Amino acid sequence: MRSAAAWIASGPRHRRIEFLSGLSEGARIALPYLFEFWAHPHQLPPEGDWRTWVILGGRGAGKTRAGAEWVRSQVEGRLPLTKGRCKRLAIIGETFDQAREVMVFGDSGIMACSPPDRRPLWQAGRKCLVWPNGAEAMLYSASEPEALRGPQFDGAWVDELAKWKKARDTWDMLQFGLRLGAHPQVCVTTTPRNVAVLKDIMGYPSTVMTHAPTEANRANLASSFLDEVRERFAHSSLARQELDGMLLEQVDGAMWTQDMLDKLRGGPVPDLQRIVVAVDPPAGDSKKSDACGIVVAGVWTAEDGRRHVHVLEDASARGLSPQGWAQVAVEAARRWKAHRVVAEVNQGGAMVETVLRQVDPDIGVTRVHARDGKSTRAEPVAVLYEQDRVRHNNGMEELEAQMCLMTPMGYEGHGSPDRVDALVWAVTELVHGKGPVTPRVRSA
Repeated sequence: MRSAAAWIASGPRHRRIEFLSGLSEGARIALPYLFEFWAHPHQLPPEGDWRTWVILGGRGAGKTRAGAEWVRSQVEGRLPLTKGRCKRLAIIGETFDQAREVMVFGDSGIMACSPPDRRPLWQAGRKCLVWPNGAEAMLYSASEPEALRGPQFDGAWVDELAKWKKARDTWDMLQFGLRLGAHPQVCVTTTPRNVAVLKDIMGYPSTVMTHAPTEANRANLASSFLDEVRERFAHSSLARQELDGMLLEQVDGAMWTQDMLDKLRGGPVPDLQRIVVAVDPPAGDSKKSDACGIVVAGVWTAEDGRRHVHVLEDASARGLSPQGWAQVAVEAARRWKAHRVVAEVNQGGAMVETVLRQVDPDIGVTRVHARDGKSTRAEPVAVLYEQDRVRHNNGMEELEAQMCLMTPMGYEGHGSPDRVDALVWAVTELVHGKGPVTPRVRSA
């Protein structure tokens, strides 16, 4: 999904000429300030009766511009002197200087985004923006949460909350102050980090979220910047956090860590002696339940006789019928010329094998039963990772995110660790399985 501006700009020349020729002089003057026309989808607030809008994004994804434009949409009316939805907002940065230099006076800040007839006046002594219609926005530092004790607001914009050293105290003080107007709202713009307050906010029923990687705003970034950082930090957890804008969770006592996984990712695929596709079917209604875990992996034998595993692909799928995920699993087997499909049958029994054979009657299927808990089954596999006997191809961020939430006491994430379950079945079968090597699945 693209903005209207992108659709026009990427089209033929006559489309641009026709569009601009059809505008009045006033419309052409106003066009640069009509953010709905230029915005990416992640920069526009979702519909609905939400209280907090969290914009997660990579560096340079346009979060600051989105926050500044949201403030404009709250304070401005139809005409410069017309009252807007909000009349008193809080603008909170990690420090006061960052709030002023980035959120107010930055290249994508409020001043740069505002048309001349609606541009607010900066009152340095009060640390306050005042719009022509009388609306005000006070600036605060997240390092001084007590400064929010007393003032009251009908809206707020907070930036880079995940970096705040006193994030919990500042956020709580802000909530007590949001008591003006019919429905106070907060816009949070941040690069994600694994901090409890951000995860709590994202878990509230009244919170909505939009997300975008750095590349979503490629047109407004130096190409050398993207090329450099992608090459330097390729496929690392730092890149997934700072460029892809992903929240990388890590819990105490996890069987896997991001640092561990970063070290075993990438590199050439060795000559594999056996390849399997492991399937962990979802329970219940496929459209409402967890994903169907589908992981492809192969095994090779080192000079010391020990088996090593290379995880080739995470093909897990969500929202599909049994026939749908069976088709995905069979296609993965054909794509990698796998020897067998290993399928957990606790939930579906014979049905699991049946739907796989409906897609490909000749496919080899090994049915496995889960007699132990998920963590118990996963621990021997985690040991193999500690012994540097498992490697991953690139592109398995969602699988690795689940792995970092698996502890000996259970899974600490939401839902079921469907991808990890499939991984565990694949590695266990390849390292400890006793089945013979059978003819590979025929290519489609």
